Amino acid sequence: MQEKIGALIVEGRIKDPRVDSFLTVTRVEVSRDLGYADVFVSSYKTAEGLRKGVEGLNSASGFIQSRLAREMRIRVTPRLRFHEDPGIRAGFELTQKIEDLTRAEKRSE
Repeated sequence: MQEKIGALIVEGRIKDPRVDSFLTVTRVEVSRDLGYADVFVSSYKTAEGLRKGVEGLNSASGFIQSRLAREMRIRVTPRLRFHEDPGIRAGFELTQKIEDLTRAEKRSE
């Protein structure tokens, strides 16, 4: 499910302008009864860009769900709920901080 949703995003099949190819599906948690699937999305872009992207995905959830049903050929397709996952952005910021500290240390030597 994670791969299929990610492919729809990267290939530009979701026509909502808020959804861009910089969004990454980090994990999917499906409920026991297969009624819902919580899809966590991250991006290295701004928090505002991520928020808008998640809004776009939630808006297009019916389209995405129908594509999943067709491609995966499963009897019950869970209702999709998209959520922000700040993980990639946090990792990117941490890397930047480490690089800044390394540069500052080299300058002080």
